[in-house]
Amino acid sequence: MPLLEIEHLKKYFSTPRGLVHAVDDVSFSINKGETMGLVGESGCGKSTLGRTIIHLQESTGGIIKFEDKDVTNLGKEGLRKLREDMQIIFQDPYSSLNPRLTIHDTIVEPLMLSKRFDSKGLEAEANRLMDLVGIEQRFRMSYPHELDGGRRQRAGIARAIALNPKFIVCDEPVSALDVSIQAQILNLLMDLQEEYGLTYLFVTHDLSVVRHISTNICVMYLGQMVETCPTKELFDNPLHPYTKALLSAIPTVDIRHKQERIILKGEINSPINPKPGCRFALRCPYAEAQCNEPVVLREISEGHFCSCCRINEI
Repeated sequence: MPLLEIEHLKKYFSTPRGLVHAVDDVSFSINKGETMGLVGESGCGKSTLGRTIIHLQESTGGIIKFEDKDVTNLGKEGLRKLREDMQIIFQDPYSSLNPRLTIHDTIVEPLMLSKRFDSKGLEAEANRLMDLVGIEQRFRMSYPHELDGGRRQRAGIARAIALNPKFIVCDEPVSALDVSIQAQILNLLMDLQEEYGLTYLFVTHDLSVVRHISTNICVMYLGQMVETCPTKELFDNPLHPYTKALLSAIPTVDIRHKQERIILKGEINSPINPKPGCRFALRCPYAEAQCNEPVVLREISEGHFCSCCRINEI
C-alpha cells in the first residue's frame, strides 16, 4: 500500500487577470521507503505541489491520502499531528532558519513543541541529532549567518527529522550549495532514508541529481504531469517530447558520443486560465490539431505513463 497518494490535486491562485493553474489535476503515489523525483523547469509548479501536499498551502481541489487516510481537509489538531509525520527541507538553508535562534535552539524547538522530552532529554536528543547530521558540537551556539551553506542545510535536515517523520518533501535541498557539498548532503539524505525508512518527494531541476537519488521520476510542465515512470526507464526510454528535451540538456564529458541538443522554440503557454489540450503544444515540434484536445496520462508500458497523444508517431 502506498504511503502517500495524490488524486487529481489542484492549486489555483487568484489574480486580476484570472486563475493561475499552478498545480492542475496531478495524480501519483509514493511507496514507503522510496524517493519520487519531481523535475521540470522553473515555474512549472514543483515547489507549489510539495508545499500543498504538506499543507503549507491549502489545495483548491483533489484528494491527499496519507497511510490510506484522507488528510486533504484537517482541523488544527489534525494538522498538528500530521506535522509530526510530514516535514519539509527548504531550498535556501539561510532564509529557512530563524536568524535569531542558535543552531541548538533551532533543533530543540520542534522537540519542545512535541512535549515528548523533559529538559534533560531535550539536550540529549538535540546532541544526538547534531551528531547524526554531521554538525560538530562546537557550532551548537552559533547563529545561521556564522555557518557555511552546508552546515546550515544540515541544521535544516536535523530540524526536519527531529520528530521522526515518515515523509519529507525535499524542495531543491542542494541547488544552493557547492557541488562538493551537494554530494555530502545527498549521501546524508540517502543514509537517513536507509536507516529510518524515510520516504521522499525530491523536487529538483537537476536531472543528474534526481537520477542518483530517485526510485521513480515525475516530469512536470506548467502545472501538469507529462510523464512518470521508474528512474532507469525514464533515462533509457523517454517518451514525451518535453522529457527528451530535458534529457538532451544534461552536460556530458563523452566527446566521442556527443548528445544532440534539442532546442525548444515557440511561446510558453500562460498558466492563467489555460485552454484545454497539451500545454506543451506551442513549443512541440510534433504538435498537430489533435494536441488541442484534452490530454490525460495513460499507461504506455508497465509502470510508464505519458500524456502525449502522438507517441506512436514520433
